[in-house]
Amino acid sequence: MNYTYPMDETWSTNEIIDVVNFFSLIEQAYEKNVRREDLLSLYRRFKEIVPSKSEEKQIFEEFKRSSGYSSYHVVKKARESDETLISMK
Repeated sequence: MNYTYPMDETWSTNEIIDVVNFFSLIEQAYEKNVRREDLLSLYRRFKEIVPSKSEEKQIFEEFKRSSGYSSYHVVKKARESDETLISMK
């Protein structure tokens, strides 16, 4: 786990914490599993912080380059699934 989370210097401390928590759940979805509702809730919060779709894509791509984990695919699976737990294993 030698990678960094995407950050914006304009974000408040609480926003940074929320974004880190979101990306932490993305990691957990690949390594174990996560509760669908938790992931979708943190994604909604992420969208409050990053409302722009193009900025979201840039941040997701930056995280994917750094970690190898696709935030897009995890969020897509959570949105389309009716399962309680989401796993990308």
